[in-house]
Amino acid sequence: MESVKIIPYTSQHQPEFERLNRTWIEKYFKMEPLDEQILKSPDKYIIDTGGFILFAELNGKIVGTVALKKIISDCYEFTKMGVDLNYLRRGIAEKLSKKAIAVARERGGKKLILFTNSALTPAISLYEKIGFKHVALVDADYLRADVKMVLNL
Repeated sequence: MESVKIIPYTSQHQPEFERLNRTWIEKYFKMEPLDEQILKSPDKYIIDTGGFILFAELNGKIVGTVALKKIISDCYEFTKMGVDLNYLRRGIAEKLSKKAIAVARERGGKKLILFTNSALTPAISLYEKIGFKHVALVDADYLRADVKMVLNL
């Protein structure tokens, strides 16, 4: 049986972080300037500001990622979730999500927010399943964002 391992980001993972996220963004939307900044320099925009990135590894291959960007001391933005298109429907996104939530709690997080698009119904279903609730959309950094969700930890 295949076993997915969740591992932390190191700077050597930047190309995989970019690959996984660029694939889904370009498939469904258009890359925005903020996407380019974060994907090219996740250390600067996620890690150095107090956030973290996790990867799903299967048989030595990176097949998924998620980032939590620190917004304020006890709030993170759940962002840049991507799973390799060849590995969808295997529970990888859910496993990454649950580990990210656990790490956020360990780091004193009290709330997670996320922005997504209503066209991404499988993602929204996952977010609802793990406890995110829909709230009014305000302060979205991306043009494609038309849904905001919150999870109180």
